[in-house]
Amino acid sequence: MGEVAVPHPHPPLPDQINSIPTVDSTIPSLPEEETTETDAMPMHHQKDAISSVDSIESPKSDISSEKNYKTETVILPEHLPKPEAPPGLLSKSNSISHEEYHTIKRSTSANVASSVDMASIGRFFRDRSDVVSAAIARRISSLKETSNGPTEIHLPDVKVIVKAPGKNPSAFSSLKGRVSFFSRSGCRDCTAVRSFFREIGLPYVEINVDVFPEREKELLDRAGTNQVPQIFLNEKHLGGLVVLNSLRNSGEFENVLKSMAGTKVPDDAPMVPVYGFDHEEAEKENLDEMVAIIAVLRPRMPIQDRFVRMKLVRNCFTGADMVDAIVQHLNLGREKAAEIGKELLRRHFIHHVFREIDFEDDAQQLYRFLEHDPGVLKYFNFRVSTNDNKPKSPAVIAQRLTKLMVAMLESYASDDRHHVDYARIAASEEFRRYGNLVRDLQRVDMETLSETERLCFFLNLYNAMVVHAVVTIGQPGLIDRRAFFTDFQYIVGGYPYSLSTIKNGILRSNRRQPYSFVKPFSSTDIRLELMPKKMNPLIHFGLCNANRSSPAVPFFTPDGVEVELRQAARDFFQDGGINIDFTKRTVYLSRIFKWYSADFGQDKLEVLNWVLNYLDSTKAGLLSHLLNDGGAISISYQSFDWSLNC
Repeated sequence: MGEVAVPHPHPPLPDQINSIPTVDSTIPSLPEEETTETDAMPMHHQKDAISSVDSIESPKSDISSEKNYKTETVILPEHLPKPEAPPGLLSKSNSISHEEYHTIKRSTSANVASSVDMASIGRFFRDRSDVVSAAIARRISSLKETSNGPTEIHLPDVKVIVKAPGKNPSAFSSLKGRVSFFSRSGCRDCTAVRSFFREIGLPYVEINVDVFPEREKELLDRAGTNQVPQIFLNEKHLGGLVVLNSLRNSGEFENVLKSMAGTKVPDDAPMVPVYGFDHEEAEKENLDEMVAIIAVLRPRMPIQDRFVRMKLVRNCFTGADMVDAIVQHLNLGREKAAEIGKELLRRHFIHHVFREIDFEDDAQQLYRFLEHDPGVLKYFNFRVSTNDNKPKSPAVIAQRLTKLMVAMLESYASDDRHHVDYARIAASEEFRRYGNLVRDLQRVDMETLSETERLCFFLNLYNAMVVHAVVTIGQPGLIDRRAFFTDFQYIVGGYPYSLSTIKNGILRSNRRQPYSFVKPFSSTDIRLELMPKKMNPLIHFGLCNANRSSPAVPFFTPDGVEVELRQAARDFFQDGGINIDFTKRTVYLSRIFKWYSADFGQDKLEVLNWVLNYLDSTKAGLLSHLLNDGGAISISYQSFDWSLNC
């Protein structure tokens, strides 16, 4: 390391083969992405150590016939190959220690330099040094002490190891016992305990009772309370955050740790959570009352493909066909059979092919079973068949989904939630349980939610779907970015929802997305009933698109969604969503304000006045001065970083 070979841009002359200029040995080698073609030479050439002698004129000596020369030997590193002449120019005989080169005559018209251009070589190494330094600086600057990001950086001849502050993890390598604590999602005290254990490098087992609700009774039996956090050293109950802080401040934590958890884990200690299994009570089926009827109808309906409105509608049946089947197989009157058909549609076992009208006993109206929907392959919360369990309250499902997602972020994201480890999320028990739970959204009744609850529901669902999409289908590229936001869908309450549908159709009150000429919902779409009466621009700061220029991954509560959205906007502007150059009278805004400018105001002045409400005192003072002095203000938009927030 540190010994550098000078690259030869042109084939060397015979008298230059062993002549290499002396260079500073401290210059680093090239990064991997800038390696030259010489890296592809055979390994036996790379192991040749070349001793070379070069005559370099002293920069301070006068030009004369008597010059002082400095002779140095440069040993090329093994990983850089020895340059050799092209075939036909030189012929080599005998062993490498007794090289005899025979020059083949060159055309007299060939213009070959007879000396090495030292200025060019100097610029070469300065440029490469700048590249390596910049690469290292970029890698290191992206790391934070609180992040769970990379801990090692590998560059050619350079290895940077980033260690978290605190004690060496090996200090607890001799610990035979187990440290475990019970927690809940979104608990600040639990976050403090988790951060302390990570800081000192102490291995621990976290039992989140929101992820494993079956363990809550165990928590109550062991600790006598369901308050969290509760820390256990082997089977012994240590206490909560107050006890931990007391031991940490007194310096007695290590002694207590060794005395209580210094022995092998006994059988009566809290067990490590079992992954891959659902709780027995959760597995008990609570089937819908209409399942018996739908089970009779599914194999007996005359399902056909039909042409309607110049379209081929597949796997459908008429309303009259269903009424006939109910009358025939359930021995009911036609009026009662029509009522059953309406109830099946209300519970989303069936739906109109265009999702326009209620169920009617009509031979012209076409319906289909939910599992026969043509977009079923795009529904990532649909597995083979419809979930026939009795639909739960959407508020209950939303709360459970939010707790699972928050648990994932607490375990597999940085503290500021700007960096997410999607690979670990994909392999986690939280994500497995999340995948099972989203199936319950298929037939929920969204009309039972209030407007505020719907706002919170769709904000959280959007952010959860983004995480699910990245884990399942990967980060979108430049070409398939639009497909990422339109093709990844959930079926919720019998209707399909993509990321674009949720954002532009529901949260933005059915407004066109950027560079689109049509609205997400037609005038007859029933989903229009779910959108808010007035669009709230703050929703843009509550949605994360899994890229580095998006807001951090947020999740909201129904009771505090308005306050939490305002705080999300303040955090976004504090983290670089706006920059103000007072001397140039220029405001640099996130590109979100360019794409969705109409959501924030009719003109630029109105947009800036809206932004002013969510800035800190320093930025607010600068912007207020620019707005009030009567001068012109320029707005420029920041570049958008679409790279994954990992």
